[in-house]
Amino acid sequence: MKATISKKGHFSAAHRLYNPHWDYHKNIEVFGKCAYLNYHGHNYEYIVSLTGNVDLETGFVFSLQKLKNILREEIEYLFDHKNINLDIKEFSKKNPTSENISIFIWNQIRKKISSSLDLKIILYETVNNFVEYAG
Repeated sequence: MKATISKKGHFSAAHRLYNPHWDYHKNIEVFGKCAYLNYHGHNYEYIVSLTGNVDLETGFVFSLQKLKNILREEIEYLFDHKNINLDIKEFSKKNPTSENISIFIWNQIRKKISSSLDLKIILYETVNNFVEYAG
């Protein structure tokens, strides 16, 4: 039998969306206030879901305690109260859009989770704006 488990979490971080190949006016035209020079912040929320077979011995798809520890290490410690553009080297040359952040988080978690489990990330940048990524 297959089942899906999910764990929610959150972090607060700043970022700036811009393309360094464009002038300031083109960045404002495309990214709006998200391109302002002095950055801005979000209270991000995320849901990480794992789908797989229920283990007959444990009754788990995956230990929620183990998942909690992975998420703390791979998401919260890395992103919480950081400037994504400046503090996370992978975003020094990559635009920290919700799409790119979701893909990055998925890749970080994928390294720690068996490929026999399906992995999906939902990242909320605001209450109304979110991205889903499943690899």
